[in-house]
Amino acid sequence: MRAEGQAHIDRIEAALALVRQSLDWERALRELDELNARVEDPTLWDDPKQAQAIMREQKRLESAIGTVNTISAEMADAIEFIELGEAEGDDDTINEGLASLEKLAARADADKVQALLSGEADANDAYLEVHAGAGGTESQDWAEMLMRMYARWAEKRGFKVETVEYQAGEAAGIKSATLLIKGENAYGYAKTESGVHRLVRISPYDSSARRHTSFSSVWVYPVIDDDIEIEIVESDLKIDTYRASGAGGQHVNTTDSAVRITHQPTGIVVASQNDRSQHKNRATAMNMLKARLFEREMAEREAAASGEYAEKTEIGWGHQIRSYVLQPYQMVKDLRTGETSTAPGDVLDGAIDPFISAALAQRVTGEAVQVEDVE
Repeated sequence: MRAEGQAHIDRIEAALALVRQSLDWERALRELDELNARVEDPTLWDDPKQAQAIMREQKRLESAIGTVNTISAEMADAIEFIELGEAEGDDDTINEGLASLEKLAARADADKVQALLSGEADANDAYLEVHAGAGGTESQDWAEMLMRMYARWAEKRGFKVETVEYQAGEAAGIKSATLLIKGENAYGYAKTESGVHRLVRISPYDSSARRHTSFSSVWVYPVIDDDIEIEIVESDLKIDTYRASGAGGQHVNTTDSAVRITHQPTGIVVASQNDRSQHKNRATAMNMLKARLFEREMAEREAAASGEYAEKTEIGWGHQIRSYVLQPYQMVKDLRTGETSTAPGDVLDGAIDPFISAALAQRVTGEAVQVEDVE
């Protein structure tokens, strides 16, 4: 087998191994058998809601297991094809087999990411908040760059993006913004972006052209269905209204229609200004608060299950997940996985899928990677 072909095989096998691990393969096979038996039960539709849940899970497992089996079989066929070509000295046959393996490797990578999106709310739409750290204009400009990066990423994926809340910076950029990203698995893809993002560059706002370091934080949480019950005590809320502002600091509305809600027991703050109606903004902000509380509950369960303790950190050198260096050299480096790119311009234009894929995979393997930050 040529080195090129072996590289494709290794890539396919690694992707399939990760999918099997994420599914808990033997358990998934047993569960599918049990679901198939339940689907045949004539009393299944006595409880339509439960029946629909069973059918959805059966379909999900059938698809995931079937994909692994199909790719495994097609890989075996391609290997056999190449070996036949090698035995007969037929380069055309060998090259055809190698081309098949290359296509299979790309499919396996795509299916790997899809299989990793099996969390409780992964299929949901997502709220994505960006907050500028300390540092005034520098950090606020960086926060706006991040907001644009996520909007571009979402658009390239075919997701719809709405700006729910926007607080303009003092001289440039933004103090904060909240995007609503709508599309299948929007939360599943975006959830690994929560954390502190660091930018190193020669500041366009510094007349001495010195290198500056800026921080902004990103917080991602799922949009939840109305049938998910989250208890909120009205007396726990502090509700403020204010005049909405847009890019450049101009007031969007002439009335105090924007709504900010603070959940005092947790310190969670949400805001909405995308509607001219204060009533509608309040409803949106309440939905955002429920989503944040739901995400908090999911995170606590996940941390308890893995024996980890998580706490929200200050925007600074705390829970930093990625560094973006624009000068004196160019590099983007993820501090959780070691994933890197030497094209920060592309990354800031939305090319973040490799970072997302690596972070999703790490959640399954649980492998801790020692990564040194870039200077």
